[in-house]
Amino acid sequence: MQTKQTTLPLNSIFQQNKNYDYIDCYQSNFETNKILKPEDIAKAFFSSAPKWIGVLFEFRNKIVSLFGLKVPEKGKNHQELLENFKGEVGEQIGLFKVFYKSDNEIVLGEDDKHLNFRISLFLNKSKITTKEITISTIVKFNNTFGKFYFLPVKPFHKIIVPVMLKGIITNLKK
Repeated sequence: MQTKQTTLPLNSIFQQNKNYDYIDCYQSNFETNKILKPEDIAKAFFSSAPKWIGVLFEFRNKIVSLFGLKVPEKGKNHQELLENFKGEVGEQIGLFKVFYKSDNEIVLGEDDKHLNFRISLFLNKSKITTKEITISTIVKFNNTFGKFYFLPVKPFHKIIVPVMLKGIITNLKK
């Protein structure tokens, strides 16, 4: 399974509004006979991160809480949230709220005072056994602080997203 940087899928909801300051897209193909839905991809997204990514997010949350930025609520049972997750608009797991869902795409993200971000999990299921997943991230800066915040985040983001995509696919193949 090879992950490659790519362009935004033509049928992605992100094609309708190009008002963002940053975008990246990563894609990978895999073989499966399973019938997959966007909420399956989202569940795999929420359960596929290696521990080191969790540690980075915990570190991020401690730092940004000092600046009054949004952090996930503590005390919620992550596994229970995942089991009950339907992928409906408005649902939230951690810092990620569902903003959009179609037959082949689910968009997660959050709006905060410094920046707004969206992550598209796009499933191309045009072939019977070959599935293609594209993770696209867009960021809109709301102020100068958002630009400064994203400077150290961007290099980590470029490492984390391909790792997450591989984890999603590994999870979906089980």
